[in-house]
Amino acid sequence: MAVNVKKIALWRKETEHRPGALAAALEPLAAAGANLRIVLGYTLPGEAGRAVIELFPVSGKKATAAATGSGLAASAIPCLLVEGDDRPGLGARFARAVANEGVNVSFVMAETIGRKFSAVFGFANDADAERASRAIRAAAKPAKPARKR
Repeated sequence: MAVNVKKIALWRKETEHRPGALAAALEPLAAAGANLRIVLGYTLPGEAGRAVIELFPVSGKKATAAATGSGLAASAIPCLLVEGDDRPGLGARFARAVANEGVNVSFVMAETIGRKFSAVFGFANDADAERASRAIRAAAKPAKPARKR
């Protein structure tokens, strides 16, 4: 099973939680031709009037200028984008492998579409992200079949 793991930078902004805040953040990026793969918006726990918008990728001069102009900035939170062929229990294997390395996951967002999955994991620091990357890659390898006796 092919699984790709790469470090990414989510772009993030805190904003007022109001109708149109998400559209206002995304429209300049759309006008700049950005093709976003991840968009996440949520209210801040305990702060009903505040929200966060996070997205990926932002690359190229036009998209970067549009994102910056919308108040977005590359987040300092180390993140991994993990993608590949889906199969039952894979998320649990990744979670166990990361836990066995003593790494705490700050957040995870995952989905499946058809037979493929995509997940973004966030960590407290770069060292944790690197250890988690190795653990996830190892956990993605198919189990070796039991030897017959």
